[in-house]
Amino acid sequence: MGFASTVALLVWMGYFMLGCLPLLILKHDTPTDSRFIRGFFNLYYLVLMGIAAVGAMSFAFSDRRFIGMVIAMACIAFIGFAARRTLVSRMDRLRSTMTATDALAIRGFRRLHVAGIVLNVVLLVGFGLAVTQLEF
Repeated sequence: MGFASTVALLVWMGYFMLGCLPLLILKHDTPTDSRFIRGFFNLYYLVLMGIAAVGAMSFAFSDRRFIGMVIAMACIAFIGFAARRTLVSRMDRLRSTMTATDALAIRGFRRLHVAGIVLNVVLLVGFGLAVTQLEF
């Protein structure tokens, strides 16, 4: 189960990275654009937390030599939780006041979008490095 959750986590993070990059071409100025992006990030963090938590528990119950994977997956679950609480809630606050002519709010929403992408890339690279350092 731990190996399956590792693969699922890598696939999910890769899917998100490939799926959210094309969304940068959106102007972020309509409620539909911002609602879709917010929903995409919200779903990403919920699934990320779930897969990482299941993976951490399965590695914790399997063998003591996988303590590195337990820590890595627990950290990813925690980062996903914190990012969802901060990033998605900030997106919600901006979305509620954003209009098509509010350049400052649109720029702020785009920055949150880019920050989420950067966070995902850092998580993906970090988790990839952690997996390669393990001895199965």
